Amino acid sequence: MSPVKIPSRAEYLLLAKVAEEAERYEDLVGQIKGLTYTYGALNIEERNLLSVAYKNITNTLRSSWRIVDTLEKMESSRASIRQVSLIRRQRSRIEQELADTCKDIVKLLDERLLPSAKQGEEKVFYYKMKGDYYRYLAEFAQQHDRSHFAELSLSAYKFSYKHALATLDPMHPTRLGLALNFAVYYHDVLKSPERACHLGKHAFDEAVSCLDESSSGQVMRDSMMILQLLRDDLIIWSGEMQKELDDR
Repeated sequence: MSPVKIPSRAEYLLLAKVAEEAERYEDLVGQIKGLTYTYGALNIEERNLLSVAYKNITNTLRSSWRIVDTLEKMESSRASIRQVSLIRRQRSRIEQELADTCKDIVKLLDERLLPSAKQGEEKVFYYKMKGDYYRYLAEFAQQHDRSHFAELSLSAYKFSYKHALATLDPMHPTRLGLALNFAVYYHDVLKSPERACHLGKHAFDEAVSCLDESSSGQVMRDSMMILQLLRDDLIIWSGEMQKELDDR
């Protein structure tokens, strides 16, 4: 029997791109994980493919979880115990899939990607990912686990943000994306629009203060898109804070 030929780095990347085009994100994860375990650290293109894969898988599961959770709450007052139990079972199944996916990427980060990450943008990117997936776990976990995952998410975000402030320009899309997600953490997980606004406004103002109108290209377009998202969230969160003051 001839030995199994290990795919080259280029072959792993080709199959990963095919999986992305076909929207087979589990296959995409498999190819990039295979590449990582075989060849080590990822380059920017490979890293972005990994991010796309896990983001699409978890976004679908998070959306499914919200729908089923809403249905369970709606039916709890009018459906039979049996029907509510069936819906709850489906929610639990989605929770398990989501938890498995989030823990899978965190394990890959801890075991393979973070130990070899270079100082600067790469380290910020990976710690941001770690914060994101612990945040997703905190969103739907039962109460006894929620605070645990929230603390792990906060620790990863804090490390990433401190490193970003020291190594990346305020207009860098990775730093801005981190600021946006960290602010969302404060709003959604800690239920603190005040802290979310404080962090988000600081990042927004710093970026705008060094904005170079003559700059162009994909990086600048990415930064401007994140700034718009940050601005939209700041408007919503400020409105929530004002409403709370008016209701007192």
